[in-house]
Amino acid sequence: MPESPRPPRKKATPKPPADPFERARLLCLAFPEVIERPSHGEPAFFVKGKLFVTFSVDHHHDGEEALWIKAAPGVQEMLIDDDPEHYYRPPYVGPSGWVAARMDRKAIPWADIEALIRDAWMLAAPKRLAATLPPPED
Repeated sequence: MPESPRPPRKKATPKPPADPFERARLLCLAFPEVIERPSHGEPAFFVKGKLFVTFSVDHHHDGEEALWIKAAPGVQEMLIDDDPEHYYRPPYVGPSGWVAARMDRKAIPWADIEALIRDAWMLAAPKRLAATLPPPED
């Protein structure tokens, strides 16, 4: 008697790294043409030479552990107003609209962080390269 075919196995979804900075690193490096290199002593992520995310760990002894993320106009203010526990205006790049996302909190809003990193990459990437990125999955 012929055996019935087995249903295909579902692929296991990989568990995200426990270290929030490693998780952010993997998110950044998943985009096309991204390179990681140090900037001001911290890991930073560039697309075609343009910075879009950098780590900030106790920068000038401020006690913060954060990602500094390039953001579109108005995003920084909205995030800080809505959730000041997780977001703040970083020094140096804050006046240019960048937003800092704290990585040392228990409940990091990862869906928001992923969307912010994607948007930051889109802002920094050349238009032709950005046009090759498929729309985000819902």
